[in-house]
Amino acid sequence: MIVGIDLGTTHSLVGTYGAQGPVLYPNALGDFLTPSVISIDDDGHIIVGQAARDRLVSHPEASVATFKRWMGTPRETRLGQQNFRPEELSALILRSLVADAEAATGKKITEAVISVPAYFSDAQRKATRAAGQLAGLRVERLINEPTAAALAYGLQEKHDGARFLVFDLGGGTFDVSVLEMFDGVVEVHASAGDNFLGGEDFLDVMEAAFCADEKISVGALSPQEHGQLRRRLELAKRELGANGSTGIEWRLGDRSIAWRIDEERFAKLSESLVQRMRAPLERAMRDARLQPAQLDEIILVGGASRMPLVARLVSRMFGRLPLRHVNPDQAIALGACVAAGLKARDERLDEVILTDVCPYTLGTKVSRRDEGGKEQTGFFAPIIHRNSTVPVSREEVFQPMRDNQTKLTLEIYQGENPMVERNIKLGELDIPLPPHRSMADNAVKLRFTYDINGVLQVEATLMASQQRYELVLEQNPGLLDPADIRARLEALDGIKIHPRSKQENVAMMARAERLYEEYVVARTQLQQWIANFRSVLESQDEHLIREHRRQFGEALDSLEASV
Repeated sequence: MIVGIDLGTTHSLVGTYGAQGPVLYPNALGDFLTPSVISIDDDGHIIVGQAARDRLVSHPEASVATFKRWMGTPRETRLGQQNFRPEELSALILRSLVADAEAATGKKITEAVISVPAYFSDAQRKATRAAGQLAGLRVERLINEPTAAALAYGLQEKHDGARFLVFDLGGGTFDVSVLEMFDGVVEVHASAGDNFLGGEDFLDVMEAAFCADEKISVGALSPQEHGQLRRRLELAKRELGANGSTGIEWRLGDRSIAWRIDEERFAKLSESLVQRMRAPLERAMRDARLQPAQLDEIILVGGASRMPLVARLVSRMFGRLPLRHVNPDQAIALGACVAAGLKARDERLDEVILTDVCPYTLGTKVSRRDEGGKEQTGFFAPIIHRNSTVPVSREEVFQPMRDNQTKLTLEIYQGENPMVERNIKLGELDIPLPPHRSMADNAVKLRFTYDINGVLQVEATLMASQQRYELVLEQNPGLLDPADIRARLEALDGIKIHPRSKQENVAMMARAERLYEEYVVARTQLQQWIANFRSVLESQDEHLIREHRRQFGEALDSLEASV
């Protein structure tokens, strides 16, 4: 059984392709959305999801979120007595999602299709695959999030030649892809994006405005206070889109704060972020060689796309209202489920071919001579240009800069800058050259081959002798190698994770602790409720626990509504 997974910055979802089409599985709390947050309690147990999200407020030093933005880097986060890489944190989310799917189906899950931002680099894609391995999954395919959204909308069933633009603004990343459907093929013509632009950045804008208005220094806030503020502002940001204005009430020390903001001011404050969205939109249309009038539909997905300023931007640029009748939080996950059904060759699905593109230009470092004959080095020579349909193979001929040169070092880069120092180095390949040869006699044919799984093969051939040299770039600098993955897999297997059957209780306690942290006026009552719930848990009477948990939840709902 193959599942489809949306491994998101703020929330993650899991599902599969069933008898009625794509279906999502709820977590232990009955929700489809599992917050992409990890925490660790005093006993060293890992907590995943909503309970961990509540602990961002009550135990910020033991909790971590938005780590998807760190994928492809060696950054580590200290939780308890252990350091975790982004791949490992993501693997813990994946394990939780798989447990939910197994609870819903009663089947063992070992295979998955996982969605990734279209603009994810090679390193980020390989880190996502490594996260799947660490979670015990065979990752059948990484599907670009905009392509998954197209499948969720059933665009593969539209008329041949239909063209669509998918606008995907999530919690941490922004993607735009231009797709065309013809003869059972979903072809991506162009992708662009920004891996550091999402709902979190708009929340930063709101936080900066609040702190400026109230003359508060963020650096002076304790981690708990900052967590409280972020949570209140996040709720306010969602309400702003629905009501046009909103506000928060917050007690900081002995000071009571009431702050309001309307949609007009928020839009002005966010103008620089909106402008950052325009550039990838324009680049994708330019690379696809299309005018706005040539698009059949524009689709908005990603939770942050609910903001009215997003719809206004799209309407102004393209002269039409976008589609968003599929829940924007679920669209990518539903599409990943369709992709899982295609991978499993589900007979209820017509055969559809999904193409992909190379999101970045791939090339090598070269030197050039200026008009005076002086050698200038550090230039980027593209071989595979961005938005080339994969699999793709391209070749160019290069020669040494000097006669009698005995070695040629080929440095491989990805990026869009003319100078390699501003691009990302992927690796290098040394080519020994026969001595006493001219530059022309030591010419080298360099071939790049990039496949559907994001693996780049570099092949260099000495044209005079046909001697071949090869480099397969399956690993990027800073990524885990196979030995590291095996070692970290063993370490993760030894970590204590709260069992799924106990997650409702853990989440209830985490919510109560978060409210205790936030609402000083209700602390005595909350302490009593927490003590009562702990006593019931110790009884191990499941019927009693279930009934008390329901009553506890209703009491907390009432408390939040009244303060």
